[in-house]
Amino acid sequence: MLRFHKLALAACVALIGLQNQVLAEDAVVAKVGDLTITQSELDLAVANLDPQLSQLPEEQKKVAALSGAIDVKLLAGNAAGEGLKDDPEYQRRMAYIADRELHNLYFKKHVVDAVTDDEVKARYEKEIAALPKQEEVRARHILVKTEEEAKDIIKQLDAGKDFVELAKEKSTDPNKSEGGDLGYFTKGRMVPEFEEAAFAMEKGAYSKTPIKTQFGYHVIKVEDKREAAPPTLEEVGPQVRQLVMRDKYLEIIEKAKAEKKVEIVDEALRKGYEDVNKQQAEQPQQ
Repeated sequence: MLRFHKLALAACVALIGLQNQVLAEDAVVAKVGDLTITQSELDLAVANLDPQLSQLPEEQKKVAALSGAIDVKLLAGNAAGEGLKDDPEYQRRMAYIADRELHNLYFKKHVVDAVTDDEVKARYEKEIAALPKQEEVRARHILVKTEEEAKDIIKQLDAGKDFVELAKEKSTDPNKSEGGDLGYFTKGRMVPEFEEAAFAMEKGAYSKTPIKTQFGYHVIKVEDKREAAPPTLEEVGPQVRQLVMRDKYLEIIEKAKAEKKVEIVDEALRKGYEDVNKQQAEQPQQ
């Protein structure tokens, strides 16, 4: 259920972004009869371009958006001339849009703009503290096609041959020029057979038997083991801010529901709404 709210939150943020563009410099960029197209309207048209057109260069996007905006003004003028502003369907749609935009303004004021850096930092520290400790390994490997080749490499290592030099000479992996260095990795990053062997070995040890994977036969050397460092606030700040915004939004919604009675007349819709809210309440906060 929280996934739904994340999507809703993302949609609200996008709408607020469009709304901010309307507040930009409102210079007139085109005239269509007695109607005008302002810079803010053009910016809004650019932001609402079809995804295929959004890949165009900036100037071409503006021209495409302006063309669409002119079409809108032309037919909007005709619609006004026919009195369609008094059409009940138009009135219903405008009422819904007005409610949605008021929702977005309230959301921006009490959620987006209300989030502080201190709140983001506090939530980051809470999330990091809850993360399970992860071990990571730094390993090198020599990849060959046959088991016999791998066994021969192990014999050479037993005789004192340097692992890095052997990797440069024998390995078929593209990183052979770096001596087979794979850097640090945590569990889940490598194929299972390779990972199981690497994490079972001690620091400084190399595999005494070839490790077979879908890529061939590996000889592995573990250079180091350590506790994996968590991501920094700078790396995950935007995601953490989204969590804080989500919590603020849910808190505001729950408070509003408590203050105003929500009554759903249709029985099936009422049950569905209650089930959704029950599932949301049972979800652990993340």
